[in-house]
Amino acid sequence: MPFRRKFLDRNQRFGYNLHAFSSNIAGGTLSHERQAMLIRKQAFARAGLIGNPSDGYFGKTISIIIRNFSAEVELSDSPELRIIPGPRDDPRSYAGLEELVSDIELNGYYGGVRLVKAIIKRFAQFCRDNAIELEPKNFSISYDTNVPCRVGLAGSSAIVTATIRALKEFYGVAIPREVQPSIVLSAERDELDIGAGLQDRVIQTYEGMVFMDFSKEIMDAKGTGEYEALDPALLPPLFVAYDAGLSEGSEVFHNNIRERFERGEEKVVSAMRTFAEITDAARGALLGGQPEKIGPLMSENFDLRRSLFRLSDRNIRMVEIARQAGAHAKFAGSGGAAIGTYASEKMFQKLAQAYREAGFETFKPLVSDATGKE
Repeated sequence: MPFRRKFLDRNQRFGYNLHAFSSNIAGGTLSHERQAMLIRKQAFARAGLIGNPSDGYFGKTISIIIRNFSAEVELSDSPELRIIPGPRDDPRSYAGLEELVSDIELNGYYGGVRLVKAIIKRFAQFCRDNAIELEPKNFSISYDTNVPCRVGLAGSSAIVTATIRALKEFYGVAIPREVQPSIVLSAERDELDIGAGLQDRVIQTYEGMVFMDFSKEIMDAKGTGEYEALDPALLPPLFVAYDAGLSEGSEVFHNNIRERFERGEEKVVSAMRTFAEITDAARGALLGGQPEKIGPLMSENFDLRRSLFRLSDRNIRMVEIARQAGAHAKFAGSGGAAIGTYASEKMFQKLAQAYREAGFETFKPLVSDATGKE
């Protein structure tokens, strides 16, 4: 059997063929040496600094990367395409029925493998749709992650983003940076029906701190938002608290915000405009050298969110602890983690103790690496 036929047979079970495409787009395919290689790629956790959850509603946000936690993917040449289960995949035994159900609720039926499969498929489709010819070779891929699970720090999209970075290097494919978040989002939302927006995938692609404008006019014209990198040195002192024992997100109740927004309910539509205005104010404060204004804007962001969504008491408690210590805080994502500002090291220590006593973990987010690189 010819090699090409063997390759197709091996990959039929995945529903795609990674190199049965022809032609290039300009700058789409780079020269690639035929030699054994090991590729390692990372993607970091993230926190929504301001504006979320308006990214899915033509709003504006500012997000930061969190280098304290990351997902890492390893990819190497192999005779056949092989996806190696990671730490969140398919345990074979459980202490009981409740543990099995809890594992499925946290990690899905296939853990991180489903994420890896989904982005491989979407990467292949992007190459096919853009006439990018992929070199006929296979790989083995594995992942690991230390991003806390289900606490709103974007652990799932970190796995997907790290995977597409590895695929790009392995096949020598250049994807415009502003396009990559949309491919990552399509893998999660369209392939796996995971509710998500562009914000997480943008900041994990760009890193550092990014102001994002998802206005309808921009999205309709470009298919992407407009993204502006901001200097993390402009930030006030920040902390993140998260619930290591959380078994569900904050908005597990039926919050039909999407339906209400799409039918034009004024309360929801107006709130999304206000989130965008808060974000504009935060950007102005950062660029104007007034980081002390960020905290009150974060509190305003949370209060507005609380007026729209039914939130769990445990998640609300994270914000209340910050306020009781004289700090400001809001959700870092969909719930399970809060990000906030503090005025002094003494206040941070007070916060850390209060969170510890309530069963939460606390840390200072690293937005830049040791060299100051974003």
